[in-house]
This record gives sequence, structure tokens and C-alpha cells, in this order.
Amino acid sequence: MMMRKNDMLPVLKKRSLVVQAIRDFFCSKDFIEVDTPIRCPSVIPEAEIDPVGSDRHFLQASPELCMKRLLSKGFDHIFQICKTFRKGERGPLHLPELTLLEWYSTHSTYLDLMDQCQALIQFIAKQIQQTSPLCYQGATIRLDEPWDRLSVEKAFSLYADIPLETALKTGRFDEIISFQIEPRLGRTRPLFLMDYPASLASLSQLKPDNPDLSQRVELYIAGIELANGFTELTDPKVQRMRFEKENRIRRDRGESPLPLPEKFLTDLDTMPPAAGMALGVDRLVMLFTDAATIDEVVAFTPEML
Repeated sequence: MMMRKNDMLPVLKKRSLVVQAIRDFFCSKDFIEVDTPIRCPSVIPEAEIDPVGSDRHFLQASPELCMKRLLSKGFDHIFQICKTFRKGERGPLHLPELTLLEWYSTHSTYLDLMDQCQALIQFIAKQIQQTSPLCYQGATIRLDEPWDRLSVEKAFSLYADIPLETALKTGRFDEIISFQIEPRLGRTRPLFLMDYPASLASLSQLKPDNPDLSQRVELYIAGIELANGFTELTDPKVQRMRFEKENRIRRDRGESPLPLPEKFLTDLDTMPPAAGMALGVDRLVMLFTDAATIDEVVAFTPEML
């Protein structure tokens, strides 16, 4: 059943203010807002995400490929607010069609992303007159400095019932993160979970001083994963090998491999050092409106259509 106007109006009004504040923040930092296609002949090959097909093309799960191609063409600081699609994802925190903020800046690292992310959310809170602390579903979260930073290895030692190495070997990493670690993160102030194992590097650089770890970070507030970012990998040969590994996993599961994004791999060869982050706008609005589920912060859920 669709919510009444009186129930929807305050939430959607605040959502509008949050989106406007995002634009104001990045424009004030000399970022250019870009608009790239959501329907492409190839997407990032990922073993854990099935792309949504669209007449021999795919709907994007992220605008990452096109945005990083723009970096290779000379753009320095760009951001985008767009629709992205995840096949089969539905739950209190998940929608098959979601709104994503993604930004990239050249000559930056994941350490810069953490500073940018903190400044962004503090700016939004000020713009929408959200005083600190933030109260969300009974949790009191301070948005003022400093925000916590915690390595994945340390998180496992603090909260998991098995060591990180065992979780990786037994294929239980995602399970442990989801059920034992995530609910404990960002309960009193936002927390950046960082330095993921190299096997989970995705599209990120490895750490120069420790190649067993990647320069990857995720932001958690009130136990909710809000953002995911990297110091970007710029080596097309290594990136191709990672894509091919994901496709091998898909084949081993009896799933069809995905076409490689060849034009992206070509442009990656001329992309400068950069860092980029993706942040879930719907989940951010949840936090600022004390909404228990993602359904409460969108005008239409899939079931309403």
C-alpha cells in the first residue's frame, strides 16, 4: 500500500535537501557534475553481482567504468548522482534500483576519500540543520571529529569468532562481516573500515608497503554500510587478470561469463593516479530521517509499480 502524502512529504522533502546539499558540496570543491550512460554493452565482471540485462546490453551497477574513462581524458574532479541496478537485491537496506553518488579525484588516495567523505556528510548535516549528535533507531552517533578508522584484520580480532585468515580460506568472509562485524561498526560515531585483504581488492591498488592488503575503505554509520572507495588500480594488465578471475568463478558456478569492458581497459592505460568512492544516497537519507527501512525514503518501491 502506498504511503499517504502526509507521511511521504517530510521524508521526500528532506531527501531533496540532502541531494541538493551533495551538489552544493561538490560544486564548492570545483568538482564537475557528469552524466554518463546507465545502459552499456559491458559492465564490471563481478562474481557476486548479476547484471540486469537490457536488449543485449546491461544496466549499470555503478557508473565507475565511464567515469574513470573521463579521468583518462583529462577530467580531474568529477561526481555523479545516478540510478544503478542490482539484480535480485531486495530487503530492508536493499533495492534492485537504487540511487548512488559516486565521485573521483585525480592524484588522490583512499586516505583523501575518508577526509572528503567526512567533510561531505558534516556539510550535509549542517545544510539540513541536523544537529550533532545524530539519533538513529535508538543509537546516538556523533558526527563531529574525529571519525574512527579500523583495519579489517583488527575488526576480525575484536568482533569475529574466527580469524580473518580462516574466514578467507573457508569462504565465510562475507558472512562474518555481515552478521558479526557490521552491526558493531559506527554505533557511536562514523567508522571507516579499511585495508581489505588483497584477494578482495576489486578495482583498488594494493598497499605499496604491504601487498597483502588493498587500499580499499568502507564507511559505516549505525551498523549500516554507507560507502565503498578505493585508491584506483591503473594497471590494465592487472585489472584484466582480476576481471578474468571473476569470470572463472562465474564459470565454476555454472554461470555465464560477462564480456570484458575492452574500451575501459584501453583507457585505463592513460588514467592518472586517482581515488573514487560510491555512496548510497537512499541509505544516507535513511540515517537523516531515522527511517528503519529503505522503503520509507523512496517515492515508489518495486512492489508499488
